[in-house]
Amino acid sequence: MLPPKAFLDALSSQASRLFDGERPLPRPELERQLKALLQSGFSKLDLVSREEFDGQMAVLARTRARLEALEAKVAALEATPPAS
Repeated sequence: MLPPKAFLDALSSQASRLFDGERPLPRPELERQLKALLQSGFSKLDLVSREEFDGQMAVLARTRARLEALEAKVAALEATPPAS
C-alpha cells in the first residue's frame, strides 16, 4: 500500500500529463483516461468494496445486538439473589 502522500503525488503527476498534452483531448476521451487513472490508483490502496463494507456492517450490527442481549441477561442474573 502506498502512503497517502505518495499516492496523491503519483496521481497528480499522471493527471497533469492528461491535461498538459500538446492538444486537448476530447471530453469523452479525457473522462475515459481519468477514470482509468483513478481506478489504477485506487487498486493500489487497501480499500474494500461497498458490498463488503455493507456486509461487515450487518455482521457488526448483529453482533452488537447479541452482545446487548447477553449483557441484559447477565445483569438480570446478577440482580437475582442467590438461592440458599
